[in-house]
Amino acid sequence: MSLTAHLMNDADQRDVGGPRQPLLGVRKLLKHFPLKNKGLPFSGAAAAAVRAVDGVSFDIMKGETLGVVGESGCGKSTTARVLMQLIGQDSGELVFDGRTVGSRAMPLRQFRRQAQMVFQDSYSSLNPRMTIEDSIAFAPIVHGLPARDAITRARDLLARVGLQPERFAGRYPHELSGGQRQRVNIARALALEPRLVILDEAVSALDKSVEAQVLNLLLDLKQEFGLTYLFISHDLNVVRFISDRVLVMYLGQVVEVGPADQVFDAPRHPYTRALLRSMPSMDPTRRTEEAPLAGDPPNPINPPPGCRFHTRCQFAQEVCKLRAPAFVEGGDGHGVACLRYEPGSGYDAGAFDAGMAMHAQDKEASHG
Repeated sequence: MSLTAHLMNDADQRDVGGPRQPLLGVRKLLKHFPLKNKGLPFSGAAAAAVRAVDGVSFDIMKGETLGVVGESGCGKSTTARVLMQLIGQDSGELVFDGRTVGSRAMPLRQFRRQAQMVFQDSYSSLNPRMTIEDSIAFAPIVHGLPARDAITRARDLLARVGLQPERFAGRYPHELSGGQRQRVNIARALALEPRLVILDEAVSALDKSVEAQVLNLLLDLKQEFGLTYLFISHDLNVVRFISDRVLVMYLGQVVEVGPADQVFDAPRHPYTRALLRSMPSMDPTRRTEEAPLAGDPPNPINPPPGCRFHTRCQFAQEVCKLRAPAFVEGGDGHGVACLRYEPGSGYDAGAFDAGMAMHAQDKEASHG
């Protein structure tokens, strides 16, 4: 049986009928990086730590693409590396298809066959001393596949990602373009027949024409092999194109998650609205002199109390400085961590709505 036929048969057995279930559940994930430098300009310097991921919880549903967005330093890539167990979490739990990762039911070796990752830097991701086919075949050989079968699989995957095996199998990474190397990395990620693929800025370093080709390739592979994607990117246009749902992170926490169309067309968190105003567009009516978001993110070593976004939110009220909002899940699957949506918070939602309406009117007037 060919590799494609085998993977398609396996995909058919994964998610047959019924509502979609979580493939990976993330529960209260925490990852802090302690600082060794002394004399930091705030109290508690001896025990200071960068709060890269600070209590993150979400689900990745079987067969979906979950896009993750947020400013640099919000914790996207650290979350991805913890999910892959490249670095261990301080606390929290990962549940893959109903089994806790790292437990006897799902040891790390078994989990790493089910989940693979494609990194941003296509060159440093590959061993410069290994040929392309050897790089792809390496992981299957480590996991027990005979070398001859692993090489056959590597060549099949090269063809599937658009690289002719007879031309590229014996080449080295420095002999390929950036787009070709990223196709190799995608093929390598599929070599162990995973169910989850994490793509961390996998297309951000590519030219736009090559980026479009790779995105279409990812969509084809997802459908053909029954894959689930976690797609991390700064490019909101790309995220909207490829994602079924979108998760928004700010300063190590999840502030909004929901269906892609709802998050982009009717965002609920002020930070998400600010991100969307920063999206580049060729439409001259969308151009504005207004800064999408004022100021820099707070220091992740010493985040502000209450809502972490209140220092930059134009709609913040006194209660936002005092209490952190709970994450409120809507009946439509669109959840948000904002006091405006939390019952009994004491938040003046009317002022928020009036402010947003006035902002929308000003924006419309500027377009006119």
